[in-house]
Amino acid sequence: MNKTLVLSLLLPMSALAKPVLTVSTYDAFAADWGPAPAIEAAFEAQCECDLRFVTGESSIGLLRKIQLEGDSTDTDIVLGLDTNTMELARATGLFATHDWPMQRLSLPLPLPWTDATFVPFDYSIFAFVYQSDRLTQVPSSLESLRNLPADVKLVIQDPRSSTPGLGLLLWVKSVYGDRAGEFWADVADSILTVTPGWSEAYNLFLQGEADMVLSYTTSPAYHRIAESDERFAWAAFEEGHQGQIEVAAALASSDQPQLAAEFLSFILSDAFQSAIPTGNWAYPVIDMALPDNFEVQPRPAPFRLADPKRVEAQREAVIAEFLSAIGQ
Repeated sequence: MNKTLVLSLLLPMSALAKPVLTVSTYDAFAADWGPAPAIEAAFEAQCECDLRFVTGESSIGLLRKIQLEGDSTDTDIVLGLDTNTMELARATGLFATHDWPMQRLSLPLPLPWTDATFVPFDYSIFAFVYQSDRLTQVPSSLESLRNLPADVKLVIQDPRSSTPGLGLLLWVKSVYGDRAGEFWADVADSILTVTPGWSEAYNLFLQGEADMVLSYTTSPAYHRIAESDERFAWAAFEEGHQGQIEVAAALASSDQPQLAAEFLSFILSDAFQSAIPTGNWAYPVIDMALPDNFEVQPRPAPFRLADPKRVEAQREAVIAEFLSAIGQ
């Protein structure tokens, strides 16, 4: 009789099963067209484990779910928080610290990234995306959004559930300060709707319901590379653009702490980062060549990045100001 078969009959099933690492992330990351399939294959070849992605509509929603589950959660790693939500996550006390190879990072930041809990995996820069054959008078600043023609409509995301939505509020706040409420009151009539997340907003835009959508400077790259459609562009604003760095972190309650640490280190590998530009349509956090046609328009540099601790201190006030100004 085959020795392997004999061994499998004698050993309990738990001894034969590969260890499972569960990563909670947002829908788009784990979609068939997202970066998760390539990352899963590459990491499983390295770890001899079963890497599983579970999803939610937004990263903020994932964090809330894990808070409710507490130590009973099956999640080992949360992937998809960002610099505007990481202090909110840190305050829960649910996340562990790890050593990982920071020397590989190549982020356009004024200071080195030294956080021992959150590992950056990509970064993006917010922008309003439009189609050149539909919008002829393109705003060149946040200020010009206040004077859009009545028939030009925007779709944006809810800052309570969406990291781009919160990023837009921080962008406006950094430019207008105490006058941010006045800006939102002026723009309110141009806002078609405020969606729970990015996917809903972008789909409305693609369906022709809105002329511009809050998205990223990398969004047109998707249409050029994946669809050979060059009509999409983003509006360059004189005041500069706000950015976000997306991060991952391991749960302190994980029953696979070594495997979780291995995955966090793997995030900064070529295998993971090469899946980011045309998988998550974002910028990688290590030096690597970008695909042709990925950047037709010059990248805003430097981009605005809110201090995470300051974001947490003013989050509720900034959101309340926005909701009040647009009548919600």
